[in-house]
Amino acid sequence: MSRMIAVCCGAVMAGLVTASAASAAEYTLMPSPQTVNIGNFNAANRPVLRINSGDIVTIEASPQIEPEAVDASGVVPPSAVPQYVRDIYRTVKDRGPGPHILTGPVFVSGAMPGDVLEVRILQIELATDYGYNRQRPYTGALPDDFTAFWQRIIPIDRRNRTATVAPGVVVPLTHPFFGTMGVAPPEVMGRISSGPPGVHAGNMDNKELGAGSILYLPVHVPGALFSVGDGHGAQGDGEVDLSAIETNLRGRFQFVVRKDMKLVWPRAETPTHWIVMGLNPNLDEAMKIAVRETISFLTQRFPKLTREEAYEIASVAVDYHVTQVVDGTVGVHGMIPKAIFQGR
Repeated sequence: MSRMIAVCCGAVMAGLVTASAASAAEYTLMPSPQTVNIGNFNAANRPVLRINSGDIVTIEASPQIEPEAVDASGVVPPSAVPQYVRDIYRTVKDRGPGPHILTGPVFVSGAMPGDVLEVRILQIELATDYGYNRQRPYTGALPDDFTAFWQRIIPIDRRNRTATVAPGVVVPLTHPFFGTMGVAPPEVMGRISSGPPGVHAGNMDNKELGAGSILYLPVHVPGALFSVGDGHGAQGDGEVDLSAIETNLRGRFQFVVRKDMKLVWPRAETPTHWIVMGLNPNLDEAMKIAVRETISFLTQRFPKLTREEAYEIASVAVDYHVTQVVDGTVGVHGMIPKAIFQGR
């Protein structure tokens, strides 16, 4: 039998919550000044929840926009802003070097360096009635073309799962995802920005990682220390102006420690595709990493394939998408269709 423990305002906050060793458990982890960190991944970050492999955690993530900006917009009433958002912005002073409000980290017992943390993304829900899109000066895909700060507060229709992003322009919010999901980096890296993704995953901004997908993360420190945030209601591949429809999401995750896998870079899976990722400050190099990861995956998964055959498959059947170009470290992800492997 599973059991539920809420870690939120007014619940257990000061120390770790430990899952029962006798059976898998289910938890809810809400954002609060005590259960988030802002702007970094760090092996030294104190875990806010301790679970066992196989446990399920529902995690909510705070939107990354000042409550005063939402209030001033008049797009939604002040009551639409969750109280924990106001509490976080008012009281959390230890921030940076990145911008993301991350719920966690979660310590997964048994996860050790060299293992893989399998993160099953079971469900994602829209959790508030507003989002935003933001452009900062001299950033994005066209840094020299857009040199002024610009921001739009976007009303969200949760019933119909849509957002009006400009007059007469309605975008579906049918496949929300968390832009930032990751584990602690190696201890020697210290405190790193939540902005660029890397071997710890982090701010991948990969729109394929919605409900029903699985994320595989190389573990660098005991417990893995998983954190999540940066909810995206909708985003195009590339995320070219710097941001998506950034909003508040609630996700349900199952965590499984894999001792039988070894990874250097994050990988993922959907019901129809395997996903490999290339991450590098240079887009050409990111593409090369993604292709090499494709060859590595295919020859490991199907040992009878030669490297030449895997390279051929990468060319004739794998789609390579530009994940994002705005996070310093850019991304390319390869979509390997499962359906082509008939009889294997």
